Amino acid sequence: MKIVILDSYGANPGDLSWDELKTMGSLTVYDRTRPEDTVARAAGAEVLLTNKVILGRKEIEQLPRLRYIGVLATGYNVVDVGAAHERGIIVTNVPAYSTESVAQMVFAHLLTVTNRTEHYAMQNRAGRWSRNPDFCYWDTPLTELAGKTFGIVGLGNIGRRVAEIAHAFGMQVKALTSKSQEDLPATIRKAGLAELLATVDILSLHCPLTDDTRNMMNAETLRLMKPTAILINTGRGPLVNEADVARALASGRLAAYCADVMGEEPPRAVNPLLQQPNAYITPHVAWATREARIRLLQVAIDNVRSFVGQHPQNVV
Repeated sequence: MKIVILDSYGANPGDLSWDELKTMGSLTVYDRTRPEDTVARAAGAEVLLTNKVILGRKEIEQLPRLRYIGVLATGYNVVDVGAAHERGIIVTNVPAYSTESVAQMVFAHLLTVTNRTEHYAMQNRAGRWSRNPDFCYWDTPLTELAGKTFGIVGLGNIGRRVAEIAHAFGMQVKALTSKSQEDLPATIRKAGLAELLATVDILSLHCPLTDDTRNMMNAETLRLMKPTAILINTGRGPLVNEADVARALASGRLAAYCADVMGEEPPRAVNPLLQQPNAYITPHVAWATREARIRLLQVAIDNVRSFVGQHPQNVV
């Protein structure tokens, strides 16, 4: 059996091992694959693993031996699942491997805004504290989280974990969710979008990207938020209209925007958010802790093993 990994580098830049896959077939690993090279590299493969390389109908129809596609992520929009199913191709993903890591990044971003530890560390390396006449100094607002209202859009695995951590910080938690109030823990109060926008101090996005949620944060919805509010997006870049968010930051209508995802990745250098001092952007690394990547690889390998054993798991 021929196994091909089209873009290994993102999940495994060399510090982890794919060796278990070698026990199941002939393995070829590519760090990256350009769109024009996809079909040639995948030719003859029965098993394909992809992270961000697109396997659309055009590609799938040119791969007659293909029987399995494993997505090295939770989201599987890079695969035309309908085209795969038409040809009897199993498609799997890796659910819930990064819950703890992404939730951690939400609060890394939030604490960056409220405590500015990197700002002070950089100043003090340059001698700022050593020159100070007093025992301490601060030149940014410092904010306590206890007592604030934390809003969450979407209560999947990550949203629920974020809610738990927010509660542990002493915050009141509200959530926009399809779940009923009776199905929520006592620490979470169900709320509609209008209430969230008007009342929360922090709003964190954890919903899927759909036609209804695309650009849900735009000029109109941002105007409904407190000008002191912090918006956090570790879900999907296109949940927000980036130009509108940049304008809200520049005009003082939004205090801060924290994001680990962008509408285009990598973003163009002219993206207006990159010029805003109160936009805190990380390069889609919330999922990429070593611990999460170990889980990702192990589940991806187990998915292939289950397929070979004719008992596929995590099928989408």
